[in-house]
Amino acid sequence: MAIRVNVPRDLSRVKEKVAFNLTKRQLICFTLAGMIGVPTFFLVKSVSDNVSASTFLMMAVMMPLFFMAMYEKNGETIERIIQHAIDWKRRKPAPEESFEQMFKDGICRVDENYYSKTIRFSDINYKLATDEDQQAIFDNWRKFLNFFDSSVHFELTFVNVTKDEAKFYETIRIKEKQDGFDDVRAEYSEMLNRQLEKGNNGLEKTKYLTFGIYAKSIKDAKPRLRSIENDILNNFKRMDVQTEVLDGMQRLEMIQLIKSLGGDDSTLKYPVKNMIRTKQRFATVSALSYDAPTMEDRFLMELLSADSSQVISIHLQSINQNEAIKKVKKTITNIDSTKIDEQKKAVRSGYDMDLIPGDLVTYGKDANAFLQDLQDQNERMFKMTFLILNTGASKIELKNNYLQTSSTAQQFNCDIYKLDYRQEQGLNSCLPLARDLIHTDRSLTTSSVGIFIPFTTQELMQTEDEALYYGLNALSQNLIMADRKSLSNPNGMILGKPGFGKSFSAKREMSNVMLSTDDDIMICDPEQEYTALVNKFHGQVIHISQKSKQFINPMDINENYSDGDDPVSLKAEFILSLFELVMDGKGGLGPVEKTVIDRCIHKVYEKYFENPIPENMPILADLFNELMAQNEKEAHEVATALEIYVFGSLNVFNNQTNVDINSRIVCYDIKDLGKQLKKIGMLIVQDQVWGRVTANRSMGKATRYYMDEFHLLLKDKQTANYSAEIYKRFRKWGGIPTAITQNVKDLLESPEVQNIFDNCEFIYLLNQAPGDREILARKLGISKYQLSYVEKAEQGEGLLVFGNLILPFKDQFPHDLELYRIMTTKPKEVAAWQKGV
Repeated sequence: MAIRVNVPRDLSRVKEKVAFNLTKRQLICFTLAGMIGVPTFFLVKSVSDNVSASTFLMMAVMMPLFFMAMYEKNGETIERIIQHAIDWKRRKPAPEESFEQMFKDGICRVDENYYSKTIRFSDINYKLATDEDQQAIFDNWRKFLNFFDSSVHFELTFVNVTKDEAKFYETIRIKEKQDGFDDVRAEYSEMLNRQLEKGNNGLEKTKYLTFGIYAKSIKDAKPRLRSIENDILNNFKRMDVQTEVLDGMQRLEMIQLIKSLGGDDSTLKYPVKNMIRTKQRFATVSALSYDAPTMEDRFLMELLSADSSQVISIHLQSINQNEAIKKVKKTITNIDSTKIDEQKKAVRSGYDMDLIPGDLVTYGKDANAFLQDLQDQNERMFKMTFLILNTGASKIELKNNYLQTSSTAQQFNCDIYKLDYRQEQGLNSCLPLARDLIHTDRSLTTSSVGIFIPFTTQELMQTEDEALYYGLNALSQNLIMADRKSLSNPNGMILGKPGFGKSFSAKREMSNVMLSTDDDIMICDPEQEYTALVNKFHGQVIHISQKSKQFINPMDINENYSDGDDPVSLKAEFILSLFELVMDGKGGLGPVEKTVIDRCIHKVYEKYFENPIPENMPILADLFNELMAQNEKEAHEVATALEIYVFGSLNVFNNQTNVDINSRIVCYDIKDLGKQLKKIGMLIVQDQVWGRVTANRSMGKATRYYMDEFHLLLKDKQTANYSAEIYKRFRKWGGIPTAITQNVKDLLESPEVQNIFDNCEFIYLLNQAPGDREILARKLGISKYQLSYVEKAEQGEGLLVFGNLILPFKDQFPHDLELYRIMTTKPKEVAAWQKGV
């Protein structure tokens, strides 16, 4: 629901009447008209004795003064408009710089005694926030505005400029590595370029706050500017808005960018009264006529959503509270005085004294409401100048962009007008210097200024080499590019109902990882879905089943297995989890059973650590024999439960590892293990991956682990606990686990498993079942509006949780790419691809 505020009428239009119900200006003009016109009448009449001619000449000399008394356009009197036109005709070439001096630390001496600084600030997710959160953001923004006292002039600048497409493409293009996959990189980069064309990434959108003060010297200005800067940064921080204070070079670059109108040339010309041009671009500066009785928070969002290069500049100056109250009271007095005069007129004319002009009543109500806001509602008075710089590559494009802006303003009962003869002053006022040369000076309350909320939706566009593609922002259509390793905790999940793109999303990320990074990839594949992708990248697929001749030993260990000096103790945690599955249906492990198992584990590893050669690595049979050698009956019971996995029909894991796992991408295919062994197989694969993670850490290499059908590991307490522990442990070892599942309820059945959620800063949410949606909303703090993006999501659509950021995304991956054919899981498409169709 949109936030709406009442906007006070422009009280500057209420003129003080000094005599005969006339303003001072009107009285002077009418008096001068009479002083010139009446003598003219008698002079002409004395010469010609022609009353008509005398009257005509009298009116001719009086009319200009009458016109001057009554005419105003956009708050400008006729003589000021004429003066602007004269100044424009006589103008001299503008100086190259629009200020006096820029210092390295970012302080600019704009005029002799006026200094300013600029802060760039980021967006936050206002559009996706709950109604309560939107109201909180609005309230905080009003408090932020009230922070500025009357000695500080400040300017909000919103810059949308067209990027250099070639340069921007270079930031997303995947660099060649001469490793045999550069053709795939070229295809993936082409896909990114296609997606780029769908959105607005061609526009770079930035937001700035510039504040300025008067000071006798730079020495006096510095401490005051520093103090204001710290307060502004703290206020932004309270709203979770990231900031950057611009240095002198950055400010110069931004000023140059605006003056060049988004092109390469900054040689400005003013060929007509309401246009600016360079060799490449055309522009016009307009002012907002803020006459709407109410305003919504969507107004500034709509203006900023335009897909053209533009600059919006909002100049604000707070008024001392006592002066503001005096000013409004004086206006009320003037209105009341005019009311009395109108009532007297009505009585003299025989009308009801309550029949007075409607505008007087409206202005009276607004002025009284304004006064009450100032006195009782913690509101302050601000003077505002709202400017818009529209640009275009041609006059026609400029006209269309201007009309689009005008149309947006009219939707909210406002209007814009071009600054005739003042384009140069308008352009300089749009620069982030906090200098207003236009001074429309509309008087407003904090709320009616604060409704221009400068936040819409956050973007996620990291340009580092290892940033990966996650779709398009569903709100802005911009690319989402992010590096999970930039998060404090890169652990992740991909969640969604069957058929909505979980596996495809995982494969797309894996492909991107292979092409853009040097990370290793390990996959636990319970449904044989990843073989084609792994083969494409010349990886290893390890088939684990009773019929397979490829074996992995669950007892494998290495010296780097743990941080401490005792890797066996950590290995024991895994083996206890394994026994928890082995004892399934027997009530789990009791304390005595855990004790004897732990004792035997330490014994079977003694020989290996005395002489760590592959032949000395224990297998399950060694552990079985050690258990049978113990005196406790519990040891024999555990050994008996293990027997089928050692000598029986499920003995697939009672062998030394015979596969050399050396590829960057390795897939453990456990589809054919059968029900009884599948969960055990997933747990053993998890331990094998841990071994790879520990080995890679010593080489400074990250290891990404993808676990499909992850919910299978969460049914048993011990395996769920071990999986949660893996999520905690992976981060500091350079491991990046990603769970892929459809069962959100299973994830949150116990506090131990909830820890997995708590240790994830990357969650990729596709279409969710109703019950799961409600759980996720509570757990992740997702608003109803945000939730709609997983409720009505088509394939490849949903929400991305990236740290504290929540973004709606959509990924319409092109179907004509070879990578798509490899990644798709749709049965018809897979069958067609396998047949070579």
